[in-house]
Amino acid sequence: MENTILVGIVTQDQGIEKSKDYLDELDFLTITAGGKVLKRFVQKMNMPNPKTFIGSGKISEIKRYIEANDINTAIFDDELSPTQERNISKIFNCKVLDRTNLILDIFAQRATTSYAKTQVELAQCQYLLPRLKGMWTHLERQKGGIGMRGPGETEIETDRRIVRNKISLLKEKIKSIDKQMHVQRGNRGKLIRVAIVGYTNVGKSTLMNLLSKSKVFAEDKLFATLDTTVRKIVIRNLPFLLSDTVGFIRKLPTQLIESFKSTLDEVREADLLLHVVDISHSNFEEHIGAVEKTLDEIKSLEKPSIMVFNKIDNYEPVNYNKDDLIVERDKSNFSIEEWEQTWMNKLGDKVKFISAINKTNIEELKDSLYNEVRKIHITRFPYNDFLYPEIN
Repeated sequence: MENTILVGIVTQDQGIEKSKDYLDELDFLTITAGGKVLKRFVQKMNMPNPKTFIGSGKISEIKRYIEANDINTAIFDDELSPTQERNISKIFNCKVLDRTNLILDIFAQRATTSYAKTQVELAQCQYLLPRLKGMWTHLERQKGGIGMRGPGETEIETDRRIVRNKISLLKEKIKSIDKQMHVQRGNRGKLIRVAIVGYTNVGKSTLMNLLSKSKVFAEDKLFATLDTTVRKIVIRNLPFLLSDTVGFIRKLPTQLIESFKSTLDEVREADLLLHVVDISHSNFEEHIGAVEKTLDEIKSLEKPSIMVFNKIDNYEPVNYNKDDLIVERDKSNFSIEEWEQTWMNKLGDKVKFISAINKTNIEELKDSLYNEVRKIHITRFPYNDFLYPEIN
């Protein structure tokens, strides 16, 4: 297990609380990747330093800690430019990763099928390409001069060409697999398609297992599943297809969105979305925003959906006591009943509060799911209405 430190910043756009939340998530990502976090460093800045991301004073402080505590890896919460990564690596003399690199590493660990591995490899190559120069550490001395011109740049250009060719081959491979998957989706017939979407680690796979009575891999880690799983579900006499998809995350690397767009085709082609939210997380509203941002990018935000607030068994309002008149009422100490009366109230029957692990309110969710699927089915196949009587 690698000893690691985390580095984040506080800016006008990213306050202290938000920065702490991001670093909590980065901590969880690091543990998922197999690292051990020994310390966090945070600096208040108007904007990141273009050369070293953080200021010289903080750089010196971190360098001393790294040397004194046998640190293997420094992980930055934001994406570093190739120049920043090179400069910081030289100063720290240890492995330097950013959030994007860390997520790519987790995806590489989690990928099991040929398709997922190909998508991850494509994202890694796209991330690597502009950073090749920094990886030629044995050429660091070449500042110019007699006998020191040419070969290094030639080797780097050769590597760049190899990586570009690799990217082209991977894109062609993905395109070929996409065609096969498109045929497979077409072969599923005319059944209504429902896709489970949501932030990573909100319980999507657990809910999938519950509704489909199958055993999809589920674990209390970020990005436990990368591959889309599709199951045929029957609620009463109404059959439909349910798919579990890769989890979303804030600051999702653009390379991953690009390379995993084909996996997200299950979402694009779905007739109904089950948007699962971990209501026990203190910033679940921001998670909703991150998911909706990605849905918007793949043109799926306007699809019919049911908002499923999961993990109500873990929900604990901060300092909540309904008889306490001193504590100021705000979102942090809302009860679930109070949340139901906020913007959620406007969604009517399209909001459900459940615990997938304890099977709480699952029948109510099934009723709502049945109603929504049936509406779509009647619109698409109006002459089959007699097959699907109304719920009494």
